[in-house]
Amino acid sequence: MSKERARLRAARQAEAERQRAARARKSARRARRRAVLSRLVPQLPDRRTGRIGRRSRGERAGILAGALVALAAIWLLVDELALRIVLVVLLVLALPAVVVLVLGRRT
Repeated sequence: MSKERARLRAARQAEAERQRAARARKSARRARRRAVLSRLVPQLPDRRTGRIGRRSRGERAGILAGALVALAAIWLLVDELALRIVLVVLLVLALPAVVVLVLGRRT
């Protein structure tokens, strides 16, 4: 009886070892495939760094569109060149404060 149990235990252990080896081969193949793909696919840098990165893409587009509309309004509605330049400089200086007031401060 004990020889039979030993034979069955050896068969179970051999089967478990085969399954373990198959899992290890599959895991190694998956890791190699992942490594090859990571070398082939270019990695994009994190775009949310610095001062501009604190705003979402939609917020940045809104800021740019608002600034361009204000710039176009200044350029089209004001006749005097000196006044145009003064208003554009004022717009450039006041835009960061307006953005913080309207969209809030991000930290």
